[in-house]
Amino acid sequence: MDLGDGASFAVFAGRSVINENTDTTVAGNLGVSPGEAVVGFPPGLVLDGDVHAGDALAASARDDFVAVYDDLSSRGPVATVPTELGGTTKGPGIYTTPGGAFTINGTLTLDGQRDPDAIFVFRATDLEAAQVSNITLVRGAQIDNVYFVLTGSATLGQWVTFQANVLAQGDVEVSAGAVTFGRLVALSESVRMNTDASSLSTHISLPNNPPTTTTLTASPNPSRPDEAVTFVATVMPVVVGPQPQGEVVFKDGATIIGSDLLNASGTATFKTSALSLGEHAITAEYLGGPSPNNEAIITLAPSTSTKVVQVVSAG
Repeated sequence: MDLGDGASFAVFAGRSVINENTDTTVAGNLGVSPGEAVVGFPPGLVLDGDVHAGDALAASARDDFVAVYDDLSSRGPVATVPTELGGTTKGPGIYTTPGGAFTINGTLTLDGQRDPDAIFVFRATDLEAAQVSNITLVRGAQIDNVYFVLTGSATLGQWVTFQANVLAQGDVEVSAGAVTFGRLVALSESVRMNTDASSLSTHISLPNNPPTTTTLTASPNPSRPDEAVTFVATVMPVVVGPQPQGEVVFKDGATIIGSDLLNASGTATFKTSALSLGEHAITAEYLGGPSPNNEAIITLAPSTSTKVVQVVSAG
């Protein structure tokens, strides 16, 4: 999704942003428009961004958020599912519920089905993520492609690990101890970071997806019919950081012909003798994956290799 100027905002509200917690950090811009009220910063900290209260950038960001909200509200086809999302696995799609409001008690697993561009949209009146609930992304699902589109409000409980974007017309409330990756947007009302007696820290961050590169080799090339060809993909971080983990898929054009998990050296291997005569445009696509150092915070971005033309010749 193209969020325009909204992409740089981790927290955004139409009326106000109110922090009641002494230990809150926001990684990314914080904005309010058309309102201007920002309360509780400090002691709350805005890292890797700035506060934009009623300024031109905030107004532009709000316009972009509204455009995305309207777009996602009109998409179809729509699948109707039970209110409770916890304990379920969902593939790409547009979801609604007859109960009007979604709840997450436990783990909601989102399966990208090996497509890093897969979109997940949950449309409802309200969302309540219970204490210690979380969202897990697997097989290529990306935070930037997960949205809760709400006509009402959202509440995120204590110790929630939330990997998604909230676009709500009403309030968005974040309990102490919650860790969120994505964007929390209250288009018409307020975003509030609540406190409690334990003074737990609250962290709200834009998706942290350090870039990667994927390279691909093939041997032998050219090859003969029925001869085994070995494709080796190597995935590396662009900047110094943890070694990528996760799955690599190998494609002949747009068709997946194999897959493998990265080993400790960052390589994945696929061998096949099933290629037909002719030229084959082979690519390797890393689906992205969690850092082995801190899975809750860093998820490496997907990447695709340049095309390798594998020639299968009878000569």
